[in-house]
Amino acid sequence: MRPGGAERKIVRVFHQRESKAEALLRVLRKEGYRVMYDPTPGTKTVREIKEDGTSIIVIDLSRLPSHGRDIGAWVRGSKGIRHIPLVFVGGDPAKVAAIRQEIPDAAFTSSDRLSVTLKRLKSLSEPVVPRQMMQSAPGRTTAQKLGIQERSQVLAIDPPNDYERVVGAMPEGAVFVENPPAPVTLWFAHDPGEFEAGLLKRRAFAGKSKLWIVWPKGRRDGFNGDFVRARALKVGLVDYKVCSLNETWSGMLFAVKKAKR
Repeated sequence: MRPGGAERKIVRVFHQRESKAEALLRVLRKEGYRVMYDPTPGTKTVREIKEDGTSIIVIDLSRLPSHGRDIGAWVRGSKGIRHIPLVFVGGDPAKVAAIRQEIPDAAFTSSDRLSVTLKRLKSLSEPVVPRQMMQSAPGRTTAQKLGIQERSQVLAIDPPNDYERVVGAMPEGAVFVENPPAPVTLWFAHDPGEFEAGLLKRRAFAGKSKLWIVWPKGRRDGFNGDFVRARALKVGLVDYKVCSLNETWSGMLFAVKKAKR
């Protein structure tokens, strides 16, 4: 039997990149925990957490602290799971300090001390639910997260029929257009073959527009964020922001990689 009865506990880890999360997941499994992984919450995640009996929620802050903060806000804003202990791992000290002020009863630790931290956690009878986080969770509108500004033009490439619902409320004066260039480009990639075939052509948009590559969540054929990132890098694109548009679509914002001097 492992220390603390770890084998009886289920830990759900939220981390932007599964490949980068693997080391963390291995540590937890070695300690005897049952581990669930999610890149970001979906519409069914609360139900899944309740059904599988998740005991602890671990949120990575090393890549995008703002995204981790939003997930923390989502947890505390979800009545059925807000009592589950929250653990934030890593992150820039200044940004971590800001999150600590908003969720003081969460645990904050480093990856090498995570297993020690988990052993002392207990379910929360009166979890802190910061009002400012509740009001803003999951933070901003999808359009704002995508960088769509007032009176901006947005080009949607290969959009689904409900793409206006996916993006949601637009800032005043912002409109969708059919022809490039536009300040914001949303390329909806529906399958890996189509994505790879069109990638080089779409690369040209990155120098003139905010290029978001958007793909469907929950695919079982390997078409996910890691796939999109790896293929984009091969044509000289690097991602620097992620966004969960809704329960169906995720996206990454790409720029042309700067040449080394």
